[in-house]
Amino acid sequence: MPITINELANFCDAQVVGGDPAALIHSAADISSAQAGQVTQLTNSRYVPHIKTCNASACFIAKNFTVSDLPSGLALLVCADPEMSFIKALELLHPARAYAPQIAATAVLDATAKVAEDVYIGPYAVVGEHVTIDAGTAILAGAYIGNHVKIGKNCRIHPYAVIYDDTVLGDNVVIHSGAIIGADGFGYKFRNYQHIKVPQVGNVVIADHVEVGANTCIDRGALGSTVIGAGSKIDNLVQIGHNNKVGKNVIMCGLTGVSGSCTIEDFAILAGSSGIADHVTIGKGAVVMARSGVAGDVKAGAQVFGSPAKDKKTAYKEQIALSKLPELMKKIKLLEEKINALELGD
Repeated sequence: MPITINELANFCDAQVVGGDPAALIHSAADISSAQAGQVTQLTNSRYVPHIKTCNASACFIAKNFTVSDLPSGLALLVCADPEMSFIKALELLHPARAYAPQIAATAVLDATAKVAEDVYIGPYAVVGEHVTIDAGTAILAGAYIGNHVKIGKNCRIHPYAVIYDDTVLGDNVVIHSGAIIGADGFGYKFRNYQHIKVPQVGNVVIADHVEVGANTCIDRGALGSTVIGAGSKIDNLVQIGHNNKVGKNVIMCGLTGVSGSCTIEDFAILAGSSGIADHVTIGKGAVVMARSGVAGDVKAGAQVFGSPAKDKKTAYKEQIALSKLPELMKKIKLLEEKINALELGD
């Protein structure tokens, strides 16, 4: 429902400067495409040129961020943290879909499942034996919930996600479409020229406020649990092997692969396409930069890059040196020619 700029400012702890505080806002957009009736944000100096031609009705901006040549109809929403204020505006203007309590007629629930009264279970979802689903959770169409699974409050399992047996989800967990939680870990022993499967009898435990992206796989532990700590966010197409221990508020970006029995400590960041070998510890707050391959432990707070990964500064110096190799090779060739000429002269 549209609200006035003044109402939006009050909701988001912002002060209105210029524009028409009574103008209505119905949605949000980026600064380059926003139109009348929309709110946007300006948090990076590289987007300042867009403000001169911005057609939005309002724009969140930091208190110490100065701009000029503003359109006459643009109201600035000045605040301490425009990114967080914009998030509040998004949640208000574009609320997430709510699911009224319901169990679809085509859903399949085992008689032993314990489902809270205000749970939504969509068409063709399957809920196995001795499953517990707490209040406010939504299991969307076609999702599969295996046996002995526990799902906390206010979770959302998107269409066609698969939750294998014995998985435990905390409260406010989001599992996106195509994600597979609790499949067998990749464990084999080579005997008599055959790969003999090691039974994977552990489970996956995911703590509160974790979000798992589409088509991500988190394998069950071989014996114990694969654990994802509270507040961690996992992007699409991430592979997390068996028996990993992921700490709190960890970020794993798309196409990251983590081998088995690793420890990823709190606040660590694994950037896109990074790869972690087995039995490695990534220290608290460490950053593994994009497309890096980590074969050994990374200290807390370190930033590593490359394959094999090493300290970022060292890796950058090596990259710069490599870029100069063609020029150096030319110089060496010229020196060789001069030396050969001198030797022939003798």
